[in-house]
Amino acid sequence: MKNKKILLQRATNETDLTVELDISGDGGIEIKTQLPFLNHLLTSMAFHGNFSLRVNGIGDVEVDPHHLVEDVGLVIGDAFFKTIEQFGPVMRFGHSVIPMDEALSEVTVDASGRPYCIYKADYPQPYSGAFSMSLLNEFFHAFTVKAQITLHAECRYGKNSHHMAESLFKAFGKALSQAYQPLKDGTGVLSTKGKI
Repeated sequence: MKNKKILLQRATNETDLTVELDISGDGGIEIKTQLPFLNHLLTSMAFHGNFSLRVNGIGDVEVDPHHLVEDVGLVIGDAFFKTIEQFGPVMRFGHSVIPMDEALSEVTVDASGRPYCIYKADYPQPYSGAFSMSLLNEFFHAFTVKAQITLHAECRYGKNSHHMAESLFKAFGKALSQAYQPLKDGTGVLSTKGKI
């Protein structure tokens, strides 16, 4: 697959972000935010999705990390949306089930143009390090809206919040990788309507 790089920037009074996405996997992975656990999850997502992702972001985390997590989701989601916009139709559907020790997560993606997010995870520990697990809801919903995908993401079970979130992001990466593979003939769309 040839280079399919998208570069986006977003600057607000709350955050300043640069995101580079290449679904061909030619650009490496480098995640730099002020939230180490988020960096870890995004690295796992990109690595197991076999796509290149670079994120450089700062935010008003002294107020609340919420703004930074949400905006990271918005900008990465927008990069996936623009991948279709710039490089053409994709396979559309992706699905993955990934374990991590006692945890098991399932993610299904439809790059449908219709944003809808179902996210289910019952974390037994409310924090992983200093990171509030509640923030992952903001990430997935923000990503879904900007990518214009239907997303069903569920951690079926687990006893360790870190393992549960990591298995979820690994599954998310693999499902995205499947969904954003280019259509083999390079024409048309995978819809009986003839249009996404």
